[in-house]
Amino acid sequence: MIRLDKYLADMGIGTRQEVKRYIRKGQVMVNQKIVKAPEHKLKEEDDQVFVDGRRIDYVSYEYYMLNKPAGVVSATEDLRETTVIDLIRDRKRKDLFPAGRLDKDTEGLLLITNDGQLAHRLLSPRHHVDKTYYARIRGCVTEEDAAGFAAGVDIGAPGAGELTMPARLEILRSGSESEILLTIQEGKYHQVKRMFQAIGKEVVYLRRERMGSLVLDKELKPGEYRPLTEKELENVKNEDA
Repeated sequence: MIRLDKYLADMGIGTRQEVKRYIRKGQVMVNQKIVKAPEHKLKEEDDQVFVDGRRIDYVSYEYYMLNKPAGVVSATEDLRETTVIDLIRDRKRKDLFPAGRLDKDTEGLLLITNDGQLAHRLLSPRHHVDKTYYARIRGCVTEEDAAGFAAGVDIGAPGAGELTMPARLEILRSGSESEILLTIQEGKYHQVKRMFQAIGKEVVYLRRERMGSLVLDKELKPGEYRPLTEKELENVKNEDA
């Protein structure tokens, strides 16, 4: 059971105070009857709710795969910048957030949800969920670099020491500008960029390809999104369960 005003606020109809006004003005119907009590209790799955004749279905959780474009910040709100939540135009919930962060100039896979427990399992280092990135690197990446990454890289300030967990570096093309896939199990601040800086190289382009079982849909252009499929959601929920 849920209060009517919370039901409507959760579905983004307005703030709690705004929806209370709608209810008291007689703009809300439950099962074809006008209800003017904000505290009225209803069953989310069974009762039908309408606001000004428009049916409002309740959704407990939402899960979207977003191909984050460069120039957008991984935040729920920002007064100056476009956020990843701003891109989810047909969302129903008002409490969505990005499960993990990507730098402003980084593209690729981002899970947008309001499921905090699921996000914690995906992001917690103790669950050892792989995160794979494609990158273009200024400089010649070598097998020696791969061996160093597998042993852990010190990305701390001089004298501070901040060793990464072992990472898997796959070299796709090596030259003055190299292409690589890097798989890590952490999410330290600017981690991929700092790992390459530590070996005297620079990341010039970065895109996340995978988080655990969740793989970026190649059909999604930067800025596009879609709900997770039932199979994707099942696999993600079973991640290191």
